[in-house]
Amino acid sequence: MTEAEVRVGDLHLIGRITGASNTTVLARLGDPDAGPYVVYKPISGERPLWDFPDGTLAGRERAAYVLSGAGGWDLVPPTVLRDGPRGPGMVQAWVGEPGEAESVVHVLRVGSDPTGLIPVLRAEDEDGRPALIAHESAADVRSLAVLDAVINNADRKGAHAFRYDGRLYAVDHGVTFHREDKLRTVLWGWAGDALPDEDVARLAALAGELDSSAALLGDLAVLLTDAEIAALRGRIAHLLRTRRHPEPPDGWPAIPWPPL
Repeated sequence: MTEAEVRVGDLHLIGRITGASNTTVLARLGDPDAGPYVVYKPISGERPLWDFPDGTLAGRERAAYVLSGAGGWDLVPPTVLRDGPRGPGMVQAWVGEPGEAESVVHVLRVGSDPTGLIPVLRAEDEDGRPALIAHESAADVRSLAVLDAVINNADRKGAHAFRYDGRLYAVDHGVTFHREDKLRTVLWGWAGDALPDEDVARLAALAGELDSSAALLGDLAVLLTDAEIAALRGRIAHLLRTRRHPEPPDGWPAIPWPPL
């Protein structure tokens, strides 16, 4: 589904997606019985947060999609701001069929094979036995960790990064683009390591786009404040200067809870 297709057609609500902090509704677009699935998050259903201005989460979701495309990551499904049955909000293309996606974050049980995974957190399973939370070591997951550093993602849980038909997707970007360092993620496996050359090239291209593209800046200007855009530029400049993945921040929980 393209961005243009997400913008048109009536939204037919199916039901609320449980477990989400804010109102998140599964819907069909156009045909109520056979239309493509989308996620609808009305602004009216956003829970107030102490550190993010009220009514801004939908715009941040859209901004994450815009940046993911502008930087060449292309990991966020088409995301738009539009009207819906419960008022204006964010509408995002649903990837695949409900329940078919596979998270890139896993629970490692005792004795399981860790090949292809990087442990990041000690935990316990439902029976109190020791376990590890681990994420894939794949190059595209590593690139997602770079994108999260760019957008200052404060809530990269395991369920928010998944594969469908082998391709990686990332969703749920309402708490992003804060001016202060808020990075909170389960993807810490490369903390302090040198950035891949491909992502350095993406960052350099994105820095150039932010300096030269009136269209990109115009899109962001209606979604973020001037200070947030300035902070975005600062994060990119810092990543290009250090050429290293960020380390977990001091004075801020480094991993969201729950992590999955």
